[in-house]
Amino acid sequence: MGSPGRETLKRCVPLVRDQYHVDICIANGENAAGGFGLTAQTADEMFGTGIDFITSGNHIFDKRDFRPYLDASDRVIRPVNYPPGVPGRGIGYISANGTTVGVLNVMGRTFMPPIDDPFRAAEAAVQELTDRTKIIVVDVHAEATSEKVAMGRYLDGRVSAIYGTHTHVQTADEQILPGGTAYVTDVGMTGPTDGVIGMETGPVLDRFTTGFSERFSVQKAGTKQFCAAIVTIDVETGRAKEIKRIFQRGVP
Repeated sequence: MGSPGRETLKRCVPLVRDQYHVDICIANGENAAGGFGLTAQTADEMFGTGIDFITSGNHIFDKRDFRPYLDASDRVIRPVNYPPGVPGRGIGYISANGTTVGVLNVMGRTFMPPIDDPFRAAEAAVQELTDRTKIIVVDVHAEATSEKVAMGRYLDGRVSAIYGTHTHVQTADEQILPGGTAYVTDVGMTGPTDGVIGMETGPVLDRFTTGFSERFSVQKAGTKQFCAAIVTIDVETGRAKEIKRIFQRGVP
């Protein structure tokens, strides 16, 4: 979330990678540039912290200049269920230690912009990814908890891990689903602890109490937080063996 989130990545990602022997690190970066969207500079800054691959969501097209980057990059994807013809792609691949990992980004429709059916889009994407690898990680960018849980049940046993994004509030329901898929409804926000889900409090309160406000700005003052989930996957079967949730407050 904005520059506080990027600063927190610089502090925390190298430490977490070392402590947990992380092979591949995936982050949702759609709020990285001032809270709305991505730029080439912010994407490259995230990669410089130790992030290997970036997913996104409904703010991915907020910065017009980033659209050519989406078409050119093989390490930044947008939700797969945007209509055909929009910039970028919804799936990607990354390799580590001789193992290929497929990454799928899909966006929900409940209380979200009207786009294509996420379940049908995910079905087709998983079939394509499975042709190349048994290890598939899914970012479900959605507002409604029920829609994320439903996607978890829908893909259980067919992908290795599913984590939710978008609400900025980490959930405490990490688990291995019956089919062997690691799941958490929302992995949470990395960025400012103060404010309202990353934004300055004043304009948000104005919006709720008066119905109008100035443009929201990222909360810059105060401490920060780091949210993540560590998933251990069996490379032979693609099944998850463990999921551990991380929520670190008080990052200076």
